[in-house]
Amino acid sequence: MATITLTISALPAHVRTARLMAATVARRAGIAASAIDEIRLAVGEACSRAVAAHKLHCPTQPILLQLIDGSGADPVSESRTDTTSRAARANGSATRRFEVVVSDRAPSKDSDETFKHVEPLLDGLFLDGDDTPPGGISGFSPGLGLAVITGLADEVSIEPQELGTVVRMSWPLGTDQAQDPSSN
Repeated sequence: MATITLTISALPAHVRTARLMAATVARRAGIAASAIDEIRLAVGEACSRAVAAHKLHCPTQPILLQLIDGSGADPVSESRTDTTSRAARANGSATRRFEVVVSDRAPSKDSDETFKHVEPLLDGLFLDGDDTPPGGISGFSPGLGLAVITGLADEVSIEPQELGTVVRMSWPLGTDQAQDPSSN
């Protein structure tokens, strides 16, 4: 199991670098070609959300991106105590996964506000023209990016913490490689 750690500054141009790096590592990990665009978009949404939060609260702090290639040793058999391996054991699943973790350092108070908008978004598009987020798209809720992530990633965990928010996304490795024409 290999982990690649990338730190980016709170600049929108660096989101593209994060998307490209995630797509490259996912391909190398054995993710099906059909899921690469979903990974690229989900990572872009998570990093864009972190960049916007950092620009408001802590523009000099870096954003941490971890790309975890689960194609190595079986995470269930390793003696690890992280939540990913515990969840795999609890579910009885030994599926190896590609995981992306985006950690920001913006105060979690704003994250709590963002989470209020996620649930209505999952039921349909939530428009709120007077409450446009700074740097956001006019008329769309600030939770739209989190809702997009939950629709793109196979598993998502959004963890507001005292000093920031951690967004964990994962996809199973090699789910449809046999059907993927580019893997021949």
